[in-house]
Amino acid sequence: MAASDTAILAEGLGKSYRSHTALHGIDLAVPAGTVLGVLGPNGAGKTTTVRILATLVRPTGGRAIVAGYDVVREGREVRRRIGLAGQYAAVDELLTGRENLVLLARLLRFGRRGAARRAAELLDRFELTEAADRPAGTYSGGMRRRLDLATCVIGDPEVLFLDEPTTGLDPASRNVLWDVVRDLAAGGVTILLTTQYLEEADQLADRVAVIDAGRVIAEGTPDSLKRQVGSDRLEVTVAGPEDLADAVAALAVLGGPAPVTDEAARRVSVQLGPDGLDDLARAAQALRDKGVPTVDIDLRKPTLDDVFFDLTGTNAKQPPQDPAEPVPVAEERPARAARAAREESLTVVEEPLVPVVEEALVPAAEGGPVRAVEEAPAPAAEAEPPAVAGPQSLTVTKEESQ
Repeated sequence: MAASDTAILAEGLGKSYRSHTALHGIDLAVPAGTVLGVLGPNGAGKTTTVRILATLVRPTGGRAIVAGYDVVREGREVRRRIGLAGQYAAVDELLTGRENLVLLARLLRFGRRGAARRAAELLDRFELTEAADRPAGTYSGGMRRRLDLATCVIGDPEVLFLDEPTTGLDPASRNVLWDVVRDLAAGGVTILLTTQYLEEADQLADRVAVIDAGRVIAEGTPDSLKRQVGSDRLEVTVAGPEDLADAVAALAVLGGPAPVTDEAARRVSVQLGPDGLDDLARAAQALRDKGVPTVDIDLRKPTLDDVFFDLTGTNAKQPPQDPAEPVPVAEERPARAARAAREESLTVVEEPLVPVVEEALVPAAEGGPVRAVEEAPAPAAEAEPPAVAGPQSLTVTKEESQ
């Protein structure tokens, strides 16, 4: 198939479960070699979109093309060209960091020397060399996250999906991951990044798509989305509450929207017009003429936080602790049954709910990713789980939800 300038294309992508509809027609187009940041509140459909694009979930409407191949009809070809890092690190904590990478490289048929060489390269690239021979279970959260991302790029994927990769990380670990993402993008990898950290999207994304209630409600560059919210604002903090009235009178000379007063913070803010610098000079002169004692004068530009709040009505500055998508009924019931069985000290036998996917290894000659899945004939993905047998022959089914 001929190469395309569009690495990820979704048209009218839909996904319905018995209890709810997760996606109502998602449209996305990501040029090759760019980073798309996908923002949205919990339950908006971000993770469902990623799972469909990564061939882990079948859509119930629309179509999606990734790396030039249809995610439903040509899923195997898609999986050979992508990498996926989910919301939680998926590494073997009993193995060392080096052993995790060497094992996956050997499974991808790099050969013994090639696997050792590739592991050493990635350990250095992700700043894990000093901890390379320690069990991954002793790693901090940030180190495990970096190791997980390293496993996803062993096969040099064309497209990389990162589902909230820095959730819960400290600032230092987050900055390391940001640098890695920038390096990958500079090397030509197309990246779709979901996040609830607006600063992260602002730092990394070439374009941003805001998803809410299963629909794309806005898309554009970070700067273009900020301009939709409004122009720059001037914020003046005065010495005392008795100075607020004079500050409001002084800033009213700008002739735009009325100044807004925050009495608790002793702050007056006013929206500037298109000629922001001229308005700033006029405001400063008016404050001086009125003799208003000021503590601070700040020119505040719109942020993606403002965009997010304006579009979704959600306070993006305090992201919820649990970023997971709502679990469909068919996935939730087996999990409850498994927990109940453990509480009663009954033997639990794990087996797939339905043969939606099976693990497969892709030969290195075909450019396979770190982890690949092989599709089975389309089953009823949301079918009710089998009835649980009596205590003497209990079999509890369990389906991976991530």
